Amino acid sequence: MYGFLIGVGVLLLLSIIWMVYRIQTLVSVVKGSDKKVASSSNKINAILFVLFMIGAGVLMFWYSIKEFDNYQLPIASEHGLVTDNLFWVTMAVTGVIFLITHVLLFWFPYKYQYSENRKASFYPDNNKLEVIWTTVPGIVLAVLVFTGWMAWSDITAPAPENAHVVEIMGYQFAWEVRYPGADNVLGDYDYRLITATNSHGVDFTDQNSIDDFPSPKVVIPKGEPVLFKIRARDVLHSVFAPHMRLKMDAVPGMPTRFWFVPNKTTEEMRAELNDPEFEYEIACTEICGRGHFSMKKVIEVVEPAAYQAWLAEQKSFIQQNPALAENLPADVKELAEIQLSEK
Repeated sequence: MYGFLIGVGVLLLLSIIWMVYRIQTLVSVVKGSDKKVASSSNKINAILFVLFMIGAGVLMFWYSIKEFDNYQLPIASEHGLVTDNLFWVTMAVTGVIFLITHVLLFWFPYKYQYSENRKASFYPDNNKLEVIWTTVPGIVLAVLVFTGWMAWSDITAPAPENAHVVEIMGYQFAWEVRYPGADNVLGDYDYRLITATNSHGVDFTDQNSIDDFPSPKVVIPKGEPVLFKIRARDVLHSVFAPHMRLKMDAVPGMPTRFWFVPNKTTEEMRAELNDPEFEYEIACTEICGRGHFSMKKVIEVVEPAAYQAWLAEQKSFIQQNPALAENLPADVKELAEIQLSEK
């Protein structure tokens, strides 16, 4: 560590000495010094521009290829194919423009370095060029934005009627999951109902809440639509499932949603990656506080038959804690008692 700090100090000292030298040179020019305007450093700097372009370009391509598998994760949802295609089209368009403009940026200082035998041309404007480099990027960006908007509109539109509903609620610092029961309809909730035994704030006076149940992990079926209903209990969070290409903010007081169709089970992905320990996960991508790093929730994708078997084994909130049924209206309490009798 000390060696690193010493190295940084030496570099800073050399930089200061060099800057002092340059300032003195500029002052002498302002005072009318007969020293040549173009010194040998002019050519050296021009060459350094080209060398930096080559070095940085090689490093960029090397690192991008080396780390490709780390940032291009396997796709595990149908809409992921669409979003990845949009991503790579955008990368191709912007990448080509980036390379062209930056090659010119670093080549021009070398090509057009100062020379006493050459006079700069005066080229004030060109209306045709300005129309071209304004219109073409505008059209290209409009196409990219429109196709992205279509994909976004699709996954945030109302989900198919047969979609499996899962509520994801973020709080400092974890996720909690709530499923509807056989009716596939989540009951109401109210933040004022949050207690130590009702962390979701579920309103059990709503009959749709009677068969709702919690789960320590997100279990969803392969090949069938899944609707995530997303909310936050305290601060801004963000649901991120990278293999599903799913990312949606969880905002207090403003529920959001995202529906998708998973197309690979957890076991299939383990076989594809040759990793028996692999798990899909949800992470938080908002810096929501000190415990942000711990916000991980496992997603398990299973075959539809296994999913139905799992559903049949789950117990509702009231079955797990009969005290939640106390003080309910008579009609709702009757439903709750039926639930308890099936326990």
